[in-house]
Amino acid sequence: MNVQNLVVPDAAQATPFRWLSDASSLIPTTKLYTIANERREEYQAGSPFPHIVIDNLFDDDVLNELLAVFPDPKLRHWHRFDAEQEIKLALDAEDVIPIQIRLFLYFLNGSLFMSFLEHLTGISGLIPDPHWFGGGLHQIERGGKLAVHADFNRQDRLRLDRRLNLLIYLNKDWSPEFGGDFELWNRDMTACVKKVAPLFNRMVIFSTTDFSYHGHPDELQCPPDRSRKSLALYYYSNGRPDEEISERHSTLFRPRPEESFKGRIRRRLKPFVPPVLFSLYDHVTR
Repeated sequence: MNVQNLVVPDAAQATPFRWLSDASSLIPTTKLYTIANERREEYQAGSPFPHIVIDNLFDDDVLNELLAVFPDPKLRHWHRFDAEQEIKLALDAEDVIPIQIRLFLYFLNGSLFMSFLEHLTGISGLIPDPHWFGGGLHQIERGGKLAVHADFNRQDRLRLDRRLNLLIYLNKDWSPEFGGDFELWNRDMTACVKKVAPLFNRMVIFSTTDFSYHGHPDELQCPPDRSRKSLALYYYSNGRPDEEISERHSTLFRPRPEESFKGRIRRRLKPFVPPVLFSLYDHVTR
């Protein structure tokens, strides 16, 4: 890595970094304390599992700067997922992520924000992931999706238990017709309990267990020149409550009620049917 990439110019001399001249804008200390104190019970009572949706926590000017440098989906460094359960882009390579976004992610992994998360969620001993494994930047283009799932429960490199997910959306002027709502499903996968639109400056925090089923399972319908952009960070602990302990597992995808039979048929026919026919069928039956 070229260490020169980590040098932050004086804010007065470099327009891209003018937002750094106001530290309180980047770190909303007062808001953090207020939210942690006033909304911790709301977090614990979240249904179908502990979660919270927080709007406008950060200064819009800060997030505008991040959005302005958010990498184009054509950038070769994106990790591209193209499978039945997930069609998405992910980027966690630190030396490729623009410095403005990196600095913001560093803050979200810092002591002040960790204390906020612990107080809000009641989970003590939280540990950030400096590698952003599976997190960092996410981007979904038209036609993309992420099926309902529960996340992997152990981070092998850190040898820690996954406890929290944090998502920050960067989508301005997002129309309901675009889709892409973040869905929270109940434990037996019979109902979507809550949907959250991926709106600009909206943050979602939720506890991760073997039954915290979530995703955005319907194909995105945004215009071709738009995409669903988000930042994702995951937090860990050394151990977890006894009732949450299970064998190590990767992502656990779960079918929605209407997908069970359809999914089995699709998998069996995939080797023999052109993709365009699947797309036509999905469009007709949507």
